[in-house]
Amino acid sequence: MHFLFYTHSLVSDWNHGNAHFLRGVMRNLHERGDSALALEPAGGWSRDNLAKDQGVAVEARFFRAFPTLRSETYDADFDHEAALAEADVVIVHEWTDPALIARIGRARANGGTFTLLFHDTHHRAVSQEGEIAEMRLADYDGILAFGETLRQRYLKAGWGRTVFTWHEAADTPLFRPLPEVEKTGELIWIGNWGDGERTRELQTFLMEPARRLGLDATVRGVRYPKEALAELERAGIHYGGWIANADVPAAFAAHRATVHVPRRPYVEALPGIPTIRVFEALACGIPLVSAPWRDEEALFRPGRDFLFAENGEEMARHLRAILSDPDLANSLARSGLETILSRHTCAHRVDQLFEILSEIGTDRVRRQIATQEAAQ
Repeated sequence: MHFLFYTHSLVSDWNHGNAHFLRGVMRNLHERGDSALALEPAGGWSRDNLAKDQGVAVEARFFRAFPTLRSETYDADFDHEAALAEADVVIVHEWTDPALIARIGRARANGGTFTLLFHDTHHRAVSQEGEIAEMRLADYDGILAFGETLRQRYLKAGWGRTVFTWHEAADTPLFRPLPEVEKTGELIWIGNWGDGERTRELQTFLMEPARRLGLDATVRGVRYPKEALAELERAGIHYGGWIANADVPAAFAAHRATVHVPRRPYVEALPGIPTIRVFEALACGIPLVSAPWRDEEALFRPGRDFLFAENGEEMARHLRAILSDPDLANSLARSGLETILSRHTCAHRVDQLFEILSEIGTDRVRRQIATQEAAQ
């Protein structure tokens, strides 16, 4: 089958974590013999900022790192109807322009035989719900929400026909343990500053514990204002700037521990939804300590896969224990990796996607799935 993904960007992961998951899903579809194409807007915010930050040559690195993935840009003159006519399944991300979201829905309503899904991986449904409410989703066959609390929000508001929980996951051909990499640092955190959504949390669960323990610590990410960089420096933390997602496994492998610091809107309004970095870190076999969030869907085994810290003192205590106790560190790494490989890979999510398509897909899609299953 041919899958068409409307995304903010596939090529750029500059402050754009959805690209991580989409790359893994498209890779897995390709490995199964399906075709997948991403369409991203010309002049997209993430891709433009990546070029400004790293230079235009950085895009070539993406295609070297992901040689099987295909992405095209579209402008105001792009023939979306022609692209849609060639697709069996169309998945539209919630950062797509609302007018285009409506246009794609009309194409489905006006005789389109493709299955049309809307994919939401953000907190706007609760933090800026008016923007989601105004989107024309009635013609979409289903909604893919990246957590159960977000799914319930769509159902309660009556947005869309049918809503499924479709969590993000680790692209395990990329995110895997690299035991050959020498460990040169103690703590690494990979994440963006977050528009004030976790400033206090980063101070409490990252900067202060690193300063108190005198750790050899590194932060990678973008959009850090001058005052944040000054705070990192006072804590003795090295700031390394942007890192390509393809380079993250080696960065994890070079350090002995990492932390998870979720954004406040997810903790308060959409509990149970971790960032994709939790899946990716555990897939790399690095011990992880997390700031508080509620694992309401039992995605992991807290205390075995990773440790929770309720405050800064407990974060420092857990990090000290991991760094001083190889048995504890190895146990966390093994358990976290086991959970990812058993439940949370992009291959698992593609399996789920095909189950969803078997349930709500068009006759054309269901016939193709039945043919593929019979051929296996």
